[in-house]
Amino acid sequence: MLTANDLENLRNGIRGAVIQPHDPSYDEARRVYNAMIDRRPRVIVQCGDVADVMRAVAFARDHDLALAVRGGAHNGAGLGVCDDGLVVDLRNLRGVRVDPVARTVRVEGGCTWGDVDHATHAFGLATPSGFISTTGVGGLTLGGGIGYLTRTYGLTVDNLVSADIVLADGRLVTASADQNPDLFWALRGGGGNFGAVTSFEFRAHPVSTVYGGPMLWPIERADTLMATWRDFILDAPEEVNGWLGLVTVPPAPPFPEEHHLKQMCAVVWCDTAPLGAAERRFETIRREFGAPAIDFVGPVPFPALQSLFDPLYPPGLQWYWKADFFKDLSNAAIDRHVEHGARLPTLHSTMHLYPINGAAQRVGRTDTAFSYRDANFAQVIVAVAPDPSNNSGMISWARDYWDALHPYSAGGAYINMIMDEGQEQVKAAYRDNYERLVATKSRYDPDNLFRINQNIRPVAA
Repeated sequence: MLTANDLENLRNGIRGAVIQPHDPSYDEARRVYNAMIDRRPRVIVQCGDVADVMRAVAFARDHDLALAVRGGAHNGAGLGVCDDGLVVDLRNLRGVRVDPVARTVRVEGGCTWGDVDHATHAFGLATPSGFISTTGVGGLTLGGGIGYLTRTYGLTVDNLVSADIVLADGRLVTASADQNPDLFWALRGGGGNFGAVTSFEFRAHPVSTVYGGPMLWPIERADTLMATWRDFILDAPEEVNGWLGLVTVPPAPPFPEEHHLKQMCAVVWCDTAPLGAAERRFETIRREFGAPAIDFVGPVPFPALQSLFDPLYPPGLQWYWKADFFKDLSNAAIDRHVEHGARLPTLHSTMHLYPINGAAQRVGRTDTAFSYRDANFAQVIVAVAPDPSNNSGMISWARDYWDALHPYSAGGAYINMIMDEGQEQVKAAYRDNYERLVATKSRYDPDNLFRINQNIRPVAA
């Protein structure tokens, strides 16, 4: 039991805000991106600096409280918040510093990728990240980091230079190739299991205006398009990225009114080649794929591409995710996609296939905690709606879809795109890397203080 004196001592040692259930800001502070998650922590510490993070972690440890670490808070499973415990909220740590000469960027743990893109784009640079700019840097990075630049520059973790992290014992340490290299290995895909990361240092690359955007075709062509896209993307130059989705066209501009609410097959492209070369390449793509019904592909600033779908997915929707990795996209698997993907249950529900070949496969499967370097595709089935009354039907759709495709999969899933599905799913995500992660967890967090995550249990626990 926490006493009033305990909480007063915590508040006196924190520069940021300490929020409790009786405070007017409590409901807003505990709210996360996925409105399906409704948890009530005992105390929320909105940290103002690294010292606050150290103090909050120590307080949770000393008072035997469940501890959740919240960064940008996109996590589908809502693992940035907990019941009856303490939330270390990093969202006020939003500093970004770019070194344009060294081509690196230092990013604090509460940043979103929109914060990073804004800072790096001024110098004609970008760091590989995800697909929506409101995604948090911390969560995406620690799970691996699949995005528009994966085939060109690798996963986000492949571009991580160092990280500052508050450990379970309250110390702030740096993890890099030279300092605490075992911890650095584990952070590159091992999730939030090892501490609260207060800053990341990334390599940045010369990316400014890309040739990209969505093309959409009638859903009746999905089988042919998926096969064409599969064959193209497996052998495409690494400058070309393009994820495939089964989607419902939003009933709003800039989409043509005659296509509103139609289910379609989409490819969202990002080509980092010089614009003239990219434009010539896409003349061939349009010919080989067939003329799209909707074509928004052209020169676009990278931050604009990264934020293109932000308005479609504001905070407060109901989310349920199922995911898998795939080495192949067989014709039989395509048939299952056509069967289930043509029955999207809500406007926001979708299926995405992300290519993760190219540069990402030049890293060995044991070089980082992210294991599936031999996979070519990451799949996510996403059931989303604003109204909770849709939850039962759309969750059943997502599970049935996943059950139909899982036999064709590589056996595990990207941890950033799964719900809280238990220990076997976590083990499957890491394969042969799991035991090394257990050893690292046992060294740095033997009592499993950081367990509100896709948890890797230490030996002692």
